[in-house]
Amino acid sequence: QVQLVESGGGLVEAGGSLRLSCVASGSIFRINTMGWFRQAPGKQREVVARITTGGSTDYADSVKGRFTISRDNAKNMVYLQMNSLKPEDTAVYYCNYVDYSGTYRAYWGQGTQVTVSS
Repeated sequence: QVQLVESGGGLVEAGGSLRLSCVASGSIFRINTMGWFRQAPGKQREVVARITTGGSTDYADSVKGRFTISRDNAKNMVYLQMNSLKPEDTAVYYCNYVDYSGTYRAYWGQGTQVTVSS
């Protein structure tokens, strides 16, 4: 099992910045992908950004140029720096961990609320 705990959400005005953090613990495989998803009210959960242990990243088109994902493998942490926030970024943000060591495993954090006021 892998446990994920997010922090850093909150209320911010449009144009502002927030930084989300997520720490993973438990049976972590050395090769994995961690990322951030979000879910707004009435909408499906969607990927925001992902990063592999090797540092490869991918982003949703809606956040490219504004959000930056990074990780510290030694601390089993992943971060999401969110700049130039827009009201449409308002959602619950979830940390995600996946690996494949013979068996596909995926875990989720409990989520952290991000609210961007106009």
